[in-house]
Amino acid sequence: MRPLPRIMVAPNGARLTKQDHPGLPVTIPEIVTAVRDCAAAGADGAHLHVRDAAQRHVLDAGLYRELLRELSQVLPGFYVQITTEANGRYTPNEQRALVRALRPKAVSIALREITDQSDETVTRDFFDECQAEGISVQHILYDQTDIAELKKLVDQGVVPGDTLKALIVLGRYLDARQTSTPDDLVAPARALTTAFPGVDWAVCAFGAKETACLVAARDIGGKARIGFENNLLNSNLTCATTNAERVRDLVAHLGPEAA
Repeated sequence: MRPLPRIMVAPNGARLTKQDHPGLPVTIPEIVTAVRDCAAAGADGAHLHVRDAAQRHVLDAGLYRELLRELSQVLPGFYVQITTEANGRYTPNEQRALVRALRPKAVSIALREITDQSDETVTRDFFDECQAEGISVQHILYDQTDIAELKKLVDQGVVPGDTLKALIVLGRYLDARQTSTPDDLVAPARALTTAFPGVDWAVCAFGAKETACLVAARDIGGKARIGFENNLLNSNLTCATTNAERVRDLVAHLGPEAA
């Protein structure tokens, strides 16, 4: 399975709409254009959500197939990851059904969501199936409790521990009290890398210090997920016009090695 991209763009997420930012891509052509422009700006992967006609986040296999097909034509070989995010709408059964219907090359799965109301046999069978199909799973971890739970499940053989991939989430969505700073990364990064030496991990960070958090992650061996899903502001606190502008801002701070 391929390693995580150094810079993965998350261009839209599940919650914001064009009322929040007119440049937020919600249609398939808009998402394809945004990913293409972000690739030109320095991103080497994309984390994708699809939206319905009302701009609502949906786990729709048909829309994902169309998006993945269009992206494969525009950016052949580009790292593309779908999401199973529940967003308060979808059950673990529906999340698993999406993955089974699509069999994508890569998917992000929130550990606390996929294990909710499911016994360990169901969880084990699902992750074993992903591994057998060659589906690269990135485990979304919101706090150290999630990290401890992942450690327990790996130790029990419920979640495969080889080629483990993870995303540390700093801050929370649209909550001014829970925006992120680089200091917030220290404890979860230490917990994750202590529990899983050699883990392939990345960070996303809500709020205006997104760029600083992602640079801090790079400095201790992590990778970056950036984009309008988590933050609309550049490091100089101006509002970015496009996701590609956010990618360029990060690349400028990471230095020549990110180009």
